[in-house]
Amino acid sequence: MKFGVTLLADDLGALAERARLAEQIGYGYIGVADSQSLFRELYVSLTVVAQVTNRARIGTAVTNPLTRHPAVTSSAIASIDELSNGRAFLGIGSGDSAVLNLDLRPARLAQVKEYVQAVRTHLTGKSYSYQGRDTHVRWANSSVPILMAAEGPRTLKLAGEIADAVLVHTGLTPEILESSIAMVREGEDEAGKPQGSVEIWAFAKCNVADDQDEAMQEIKMALAASGHHAFRYTLEGKYVPEELHESVAVLQREYEPMEHEQLGDTRNATLSDELGLTDFLADRFAVVGRPEECRKKVAAIAKAGVDVLLATAIGPKPDVIIERFGREVASLSG
Repeated sequence: MKFGVTLLADDLGALAERARLAEQIGYGYIGVADSQSLFRELYVSLTVVAQVTNRARIGTAVTNPLTRHPAVTSSAIASIDELSNGRAFLGIGSGDSAVLNLDLRPARLAQVKEYVQAVRTHLTGKSYSYQGRDTHVRWANSSVPILMAAEGPRTLKLAGEIADAVLVHTGLTPEILESSIAMVREGEDEAGKPQGSVEIWAFAKCNVADDQDEAMQEIKMALAASGHHAFRYTLEGKYVPEELHESVAVLQREYEPMEHEQLGDTRNATLSDELGLTDFLADRFAVVGRPEECRKKVAAIAKAGVDVLLATAIGPKPDVIIERFGREVASLSG
């Protein structure tokens, strides 16, 4: 299994240093989150990352179909691919804080499908009829792989049909990963793709510390963010115990998009404890705790069939997360 890291662009200078550190340690992938109302502009941030790295694949983790026209996204990621000498990837999802902070609803499955098809066509330089209008990026000639984020059964299946890789955000337990990967493979089959041709990526909230409680405390806002995103709309097929359904419903209602992944004494940071969800969310979505515990979980994730694990460097000390996860858990050596 290969390893990557997802960074938040809260400061462009700090972003450059974190990206440089990640590549030095040996991470093979560096993703940057897209949330224009909370963080620095995505493609400016990726330009910074491209300029301070030489080997790691770099890309969006993830963008959405609503805040940018597909021709704009295609031109932007093709430019990043050119600047980075062919190292770009494009992660696309239905939208989370980027769209919620504009008071928009996340994209429907049909919108995501059309968007991915439009971008894939635009990247070849050909025209695409998007929402009934002829669109194109004439100069593009790029083979940027498309990574599709997926949380529910229907989305996982669609991702298997149309994407080059799937970023699974259903959970990290062996049973859930097995079920999620099976749905991706089902989508592959329906599209006539060779079995196993779509890469499986997984998304993990991460923190490594010598004290378990300290490690958990620092990323509670991130745990709430994962629960809010993965369990929206419906719990059908999402393996949430019946006794937690009401707590998850409250999480959906009370989560604050303006505080998404923000540090400090925020409402989101208190929700998981108040609702009795902290241990459940940590087990489901995180690699968190002492190094030896994290190594066991990572080994189980690899055994389940994940090709790339994207760890988030979100917390009071992102550089420490990058360093400790890379060296003490993933055993990277630069």
